[in-house]
Amino acid sequence: MNNSFKGNVEKYIRDIRAQGKGVFMGLLDPGKYAPEKTVELAQMLHKGGADIIMLGGSMGTEALINICGKAIKETCPVPLHLFTGNASALTKYADSIYFMSVLNSENAYWISGAQTLGAEFIKKHKIEAIPTAYLIFEPGQTVGWVSEANLIPRDKPQAAVAYAQAAECLGMRFIILESGSGAPVHVPLEIVSAIRKATDMVIVIAGGVKTPEQARALIEAGADCIHIGTKIEDAAEPLLRTQEFAKAIHRE
Repeated sequence: MNNSFKGNVEKYIRDIRAQGKGVFMGLLDPGKYAPEKTVELAQMLHKGGADIIMLGGSMGTEALINICGKAIKETCPVPLHLFTGNASALTKYADSIYFMSVLNSENAYWISGAQTLGAEFIKKHKIEAIPTAYLIFEPGQTVGWVSEANLIPRDKPQAAVAYAQAAECLGMRFIILESGSGAPVHVPLEIVSAIRKATDMVIVIAGGVKTPEQARALIEAGADCIHIGTKIEDAAEPLLRTQEFAKAIHRE
């Protein structure tokens, strides 16, 4: 099992960015398929050029996360990162995790409660915790509803910047700009550019990225990392689509 990324995932991400490339983060929901299919998709993402494999989604149980995590670590020589939907969806096989706070949630559980429940496990298994602000924008989709978020309007970049600057002052180094899985649109380029100008945070885009062209435009606007999940899973030729996204995100 490849443990060479333990404690080095944030550095790995920053090193890719230092080369002028974006970071392609392939996202899989272990609750969506049988474990064998999840692992097969992870191998395809790696082969197609994904820099990081992520396990996420709010429906995966701890058992599924463990089964998939172990198999992915045994077969994919890239970091395994958690984008977890709750404190129970953790696995000791992960190299790193977004230790994230939903700053625009109206429920304190998603701001600090879930983090309190998960911290002991993360420390015990030496999973690299990356301090991350999680902002949910319109339309929000399922994650907006589950997280009880006061959705940030798409036409209010000043509100997004205020949240981002607050997160940076709190010591968070990454910020996820989330539109929701399956969202019809990604976060506006104007918002990405505004946060890039106002902070030094690593900007991650999640939700609504449907084409390689959109992914590249987001990187050009100032994003550092792009989450890609359903658009590859649903593609007629998943490997080819993965390669297209990899070239766009890597600015090749």
